[in-house]
Amino acid sequence: MTKKDIEEKQAKPGLNPSEFVKETKEEFAKVVWPDRQQLISESAAVILMVALSALSISLIDNLFRWLSTQVFS
Repeated sequence: MTKKDIEEKQAKPGLNPSEFVKETKEEFAKVVWPDRQQLISESAAVILMVALSALSISLIDNLFRWLSTQVFS
């Protein structure tokens, strides 16, 4: 974008739908999409970390539940 384009956009508040679609396509062209192997490995890492987090929260919850029954029973 040139300085003139930026000044024109600032001078005209509001949404121009065709300009929005054009800029959206330009931004999508800049996206670096992962290949299949990278997608699979990163998805597996996310699933593993979520499972480990859930397990640790569950273990801590069970520990506090057991402690509370020892203290208040």
